[in-house]
Amino acid sequence: MLSADDLLPFQPERVLIAGVTGAGKTTLAARLAELWSLEHVEIDSLFHGLNWTPRPEFLDDVRAFAATERWVTEWQYTSKGTDEIMTPRAQLVIWLDYPFPLVRRRLLRRTWKRRALRTTLWNGNVEPSLWHALTVRGDENILDWQKNTRYKWNERMPRIAAGFPHLTIVRLKHSRETERWLRALTRP
Repeated sequence: MLSADDLLPFQPERVLIAGVTGAGKTTLAARLAELWSLEHVEIDSLFHGLNWTPRPEFLDDVRAFAATERWVTEWQYTSKGTDEIMTPRAQLVIWLDYPFPLVRRRLLRRTWKRRALRTTLWNGNVEPSLWHALTVRGDENILDWQKNTRYKWNERMPRIAAGFPHLTIVRLKHSRETERWLRALTRP
């Protein structure tokens, strides 16, 4: 497993970004897409249909983009079958393993902003009201979801590394490390 101080041994063409909700997977994916001229497939846009219903074509869409040669996406929906499709094709995993207070602040800010501004997201969906975020409990609440899944990647990554030895894994432990790593990628 590589760190922020290690150079990549190759120019990746298929990249997965792992991390807890709110870590910044989508933002980093967009930045890497631009840096490496990759197609950024925002996986939430493939999963969420009208009224937040899962799209029946989701796995077919994942198969279609994973079969292409150059892409970057967020590593999510692992319980829905994406692992079997994307992991064998990926070359690089970037694991955003940030401190919980940092990702919590980011998610709170994002949740408040999207809900207060009624931001339209994938396929015309708008996140529920702020009241919903404060009163509904369980997996329907993004804040609870983050808290309940914050150790998921710590538990999974050793198995992933063992099961997919072709993957290069970069573990970044803070947004400062990510910025330092990105700067090193752009140096001549």
